[in-house]
Amino acid sequence: MPVLFGVLWPLQRLNTGLLAVGRTIAVALLAAMVCFILGQVFFRYVLNDAPRWTEEAARFGMLWMTGLMAPVAYRQGGFVAIDMVERALPRIAAGILTLVLLSLSLWVLCVMWDRGLNNHVFSLSGRGTMPSLRVPLDLFGGESIKFKNQWMFASLFVGVTLLILVNIELMLRQIITLLGGAARLTPLADKTVMAE
Repeated sequence: MPVLFGVLWPLQRLNTGLLAVGRTIAVALLAAMVCFILGQVFFRYVLNDAPRWTEEAARFGMLWMTGLMAPVAYRQGGFVAIDMVERALPRIAAGILTLVLLSLSLWVLCVMWDRGLNNHVFSLSGRGTMPSLRVPLDLFGGESIKFKNQWMFASLFVGVTLLILVNIELMLRQIITLLGGAARLTPLADKTVMAE
């Protein structure tokens, strides 16, 4: 069991740091999305002419916000779960079932990781650009650059990579729990986010 803790603790610290940064960025993206959408509504209904880039910017922010917050929710048990079977089983059998389900989840996430990288980020559509969203370097004397689709599609790749790291951490925690070391594990649920 010391080997498992030796792998778990650095991974747990890595996930805690990465997810804290991701949560902060996601909150900023949510605020920006709200501003873009409110601006679009204002310009459309008051001035009768909404800028086209606001919708693309809001979609860009939504995808990145989802990619950065899904691992946080997964780690803290924030996803919807049907646990009737797990509650009906004895503790050891329920723990083994949870480990099997985490293993299946890891397999699905690995397939998604490959698809996110090869079918989206480095695909033909990933090499394209967004129609109206640009990096406004012309404000600083440069030339504006169109946002690449790869920058948007990378949200899937980054989100799934973080989900894989969290899934491995959850698997290690489940193995330690099955071996009787649950008392030495620190709780993952953030009391400010999750209501017991």
